[in-house]
Amino acid sequence: MAIFISSFWVLVVICCLLYFFTKSSNLKSEDGAFKKFQMVYLVVYALAMAADWLQGPYVYALYDSYNMSKSEIEQLFVAGFGASMVFGTIVGSFADKYGRKTNCLLYGLLYGLSCLTKHFNNFWILMLGRLLGGTATSILYSAFESWLVYEHNSRGFDKELLSSIFSNATLSNSIVAIIAGLVAQKFADHFGYVAPFDVSLTVLVIMCVMIVILWSQNYGDAQASMTDSYQSAVTYLKTDSKILCLGLIQSLFEGAMYTFVLEWTPALTPDKATPAEGGETGIPHGWIFAGFMVAIMIGSSLFTILCKLGKVESFMRSVLFVAAASLCVPAFIPENQSLVFISFLVFEVCVGIFWPSMGTMRGKYVPEQVRSTIMNFFRIPLNFIVILILLQDFPRVVIFRCCVGFLCASFVMQQILYKLSQTTSTSAVPAPTKDPGSIPSKHQSVPSMTSVDKEKVPVDGVV
Repeated sequence: MAIFISSFWVLVVICCLLYFFTKSSNLKSEDGAFKKFQMVYLVVYALAMAADWLQGPYVYALYDSYNMSKSEIEQLFVAGFGASMVFGTIVGSFADKYGRKTNCLLYGLLYGLSCLTKHFNNFWILMLGRLLGGTATSILYSAFESWLVYEHNSRGFDKELLSSIFSNATLSNSIVAIIAGLVAQKFADHFGYVAPFDVSLTVLVIMCVMIVILWSQNYGDAQASMTDSYQSAVTYLKTDSKILCLGLIQSLFEGAMYTFVLEWTPALTPDKATPAEGGETGIPHGWIFAGFMVAIMIGSSLFTILCKLGKVESFMRSVLFVAAASLCVPAFIPENQSLVFISFLVFEVCVGIFWPSMGTMRGKYVPEQVRSTIMNFFRIPLNFIVILILLQDFPRVVIFRCCVGFLCASFVMQQILYKLSQTTSTSAVPAPTKDPGSIPSKHQSVPSMTSVDKEKVPVDGVV
């Protein structure tokens, strides 16, 4: 247990040093309008993520307290990822047509209803909750970012500041995760396993109120039908290799990441745990989780430093390589608990760099009029990977070797994306507009990325 607790404090010291270093050298804006915009987004985003973090640690425990069998619990988890893959792709894509603000409110509604289902010890009601929650998750990871990028560009803020917002979002997400874990633990201890879900519901209500009051509405292509939006998104994926590479990088990395989330506990748990070693499982889950979150915070600070040294397309190659190398440890020498734990910390640092990096590249390459639709397309293979892992009874080392394979493939895709970014201009992202009527209609064809007049496209890809 000593390594877990001591590592946490070492990570905290490193994180604090990096934070103050990057804070003093970070790109800043004296524009009061930008500062207000960033604060409004980060507060709402933090609440949205807090609602998710409050639920995560107690989903399995709640099902188990309801005396659900292992098979039933597995079915519920598979249903959640399946709903995200199927229904989430459809509902999440509504944002481009009906508005990103509306879709973010829909996230609060669906996830709130999912929280309410946790009060019922009934398999089918809980299944409904998983379907609602899985669908809401797709909105969480697409609509909020789509709203941010649109508003940032339409208000004329410096494009370099967008990376700063993504970095701060990753940092705040990690802090929120730690706080949410402590709050959830406190409520669960006093009121039972369903209490964290009630707290989450309260947070969702507060989030929705803030969105209604503080956020403006924006769209992708509001005139196009859903079918046209899907066809346009597919066309962009076919005609712009950079967007396709970006989607594959995201799916492969996040597929490995979510698989890691499911496997890190058994990977660190000794085969024969004793109470003297820390309880029934032999590991201090709270300290380990907190250490992981601090490692992600370190990664977000390193992202800021790396952005000053080179382009995100370039340094992400090294990040993905290191991520793949780190998971080779549990894949090939799983018996060394200390070494496995250190490798997990390295992987989490890579995760901390990955999140703002992907947000920055999506903001650069993904077309505005179908941004949410394409982002939800990216999540289809991700959810398929996780479902495939859940349905198979692979040995743990085989699962981690699969993760290494996914990360190696994402490294190859990043290398291809880097070369494409060096030889071609970025995709044409239409200038954002508040007026849905001024967006290209559904009768206008989507231009091939290779046929766009380069003189009309900024080199950086952001209008």
